[in-house]
Amino acid sequence: MKNFASVAALLLLLCFPVAFSGHDYGQALSKSLLFFEAQRSGVLPRNQRVTWRSHSGLTDGKSSGVNLVGGYYDAGDNVKFGLPMAFTVTMMAWSVIEYGNQLAANGELGHSIDAIKWGTDYFIKAHPEPNVLYGEVGDGNTDHYCWQRPEEMTTDRKAYRIDPSNPGSDLAGETAAAMAAASIVFRRSNPAYSRLLLTHAYQLFDFADKYRGKYDSSITVARKYYGSVSGYNDELLWAAAWLYQASNNQFYLDYLGRNGDSMGGTGWSMTEFGWDVKYAGVQTLVAKFLMQGKGGRHTAVFQKFQQKADFFMCSLLGKGSRNIQKTPGGLIFRQRWNNMQFVTSASFLTTVYSDYLTSSRSNLRCSAGNVAPSQLLSFAKSQVDYILGDNPRATSYMVGYGNNFPQRVHHRGSSIVSYKVDRSFVTCRGGYATWFSRKGSDPNLLTGAIVGGPDAYDNFADRRDNYEQTEPATYNNAPLLGVLARLSSGHSGYSQLLPAVPAPVVVRRPMPIRKPRVTSPVRASGPVAIVQKMSGSWVSKGRTYYRYSTTVINKSPRALKSLNLSIKNLYGPIWGLSRSGNSFGLPSWMHSLQSGKSLEFVYIHSTTPANVAVSSYTLA
Repeated sequence: MKNFASVAALLLLLCFPVAFSGHDYGQALSKSLLFFEAQRSGVLPRNQRVTWRSHSGLTDGKSSGVNLVGGYYDAGDNVKFGLPMAFTVTMMAWSVIEYGNQLAANGELGHSIDAIKWGTDYFIKAHPEPNVLYGEVGDGNTDHYCWQRPEEMTTDRKAYRIDPSNPGSDLAGETAAAMAAASIVFRRSNPAYSRLLLTHAYQLFDFADKYRGKYDSSITVARKYYGSVSGYNDELLWAAAWLYQASNNQFYLDYLGRNGDSMGGTGWSMTEFGWDVKYAGVQTLVAKFLMQGKGGRHTAVFQKFQQKADFFMCSLLGKGSRNIQKTPGGLIFRQRWNNMQFVTSASFLTTVYSDYLTSSRSNLRCSAGNVAPSQLLSFAKSQVDYILGDNPRATSYMVGYGNNFPQRVHHRGSSIVSYKVDRSFVTCRGGYATWFSRKGSDPNLLTGAIVGGPDAYDNFADRRDNYEQTEPATYNNAPLLGVLARLSSGHSGYSQLLPAVPAPVVVRRPMPIRKPRVTSPVRASGPVAIVQKMSGSWVSKGRTYYRYSTTVINKSPRALKSLNLSIKNLYGPIWGLSRSGNSFGLPSWMHSLQSGKSLEFVYIHSTTPANVAVSSYTLA
């Protein structure tokens, strides 16, 4: 029966149409953003929508002589852990970068940007010097001994930091990635703030790269809760990728090319992505760079990155050489404790990768054969639908969504009466006796929270003491923002290889504007002639894009059986040719090009025409 259930689940997955109906993804998106407001530490703003929360952590950092008020509590406790907080912000920013238009269409772009800024404002405070970063406030041991509201916690609020003598390349690298990604988000709406974030990102990357070490060897109190199992090489590559996206600085692209092999970017075949292990995320971003035509002299290395990205995607679909485990109901299953973090992060990667492949007119290459990009999006949808209630228990694992969701969440603030309703002091241990042990529902609804989720057999126990399944976390929700925005927008047009935000200007003196010229025959090789022309242009996000139509003409009296084209200086998607590595040929549906006939292909990018030439051909 177990094998039959697995086969049935797989058939359902493969046959499920990419039809975006059944769930209200827009509503789920709005609720998921509310959870971040419930996790806020510091002085809450006037437009705070989660009204049962109040100010907290107002003396954080004071004993260390630094202001560390603000930021996010990571989960159901009152500690501010820097590594998962930074990953949370990176993923929220990535969601906005890829799906900002879709978030705006749902009326949630402003709330998303506010959620990012709540984190980056804190990181600016936590980075008072180029080579100093505060990575934790409070500690899990003393915090977990107590069950108190954050507004009146009596636990130790000591601040822990990394510096040249106590390095933490993983923590500094992830924070650099968060600041770089966020700088893209604010580039147009708040240019000065964007530049400030990018400056911090540059400094943090240099700090991480120069003074290498694992952060949990310096901030040892974090090891039990957020230990750095993967080390720091993945975060250094991850930060470099985001700094390249944010700055267009060739140094960071070269860093990826030079260090991809030695740091594991091209070697690790991953089946997980999350706050600790970033390799699958790096591999996805570098694959995007390659699809954008930015590989240059690093193309061979970047192709290995892409092969590993393909491996990750194939493993999720069950079409790889090593596939990830799923529950009988079809949910990704990685571990008992907060498994849902891996579900949402993997769903985000499959969503963006589907759009990258679609934009570049490519298929996913798996050991079981080629896979259409739409299957990746269908897979992401299946995971989200499971979370929202399409599962054997008919349970929504998003608090407040649907009719059947967790009522006894492992969360201090949610489980204790609001400080605004009853200011009677809740003691450290008294909170356990009075509130933690209650069998009733939480007095405060933790709207939008994604809890840890079911076990390997789709079983779930809605108990407050069942922290493995009922505790939420910010990094569960963050990747879901982009996925929900994408799903809520149905089959709208996507071109994820075109930058969502204009690249920063790097030239310091005015440069003459060069209008792309329309070319006559670009190149002729024997009987094959090539003609290019610009067929259209438009401005998007401050950048001008050009559509080029290229015609290949067979001037021979014989049919052209095969053709290989070399296309250099191509920086966008291309349609109408088959592709193998850096070589382009006749489209898959065209077996030959008859005498006197022509074929047309189209590409889009934001500069002068690509250099198209004939590499080889065969006549009938």
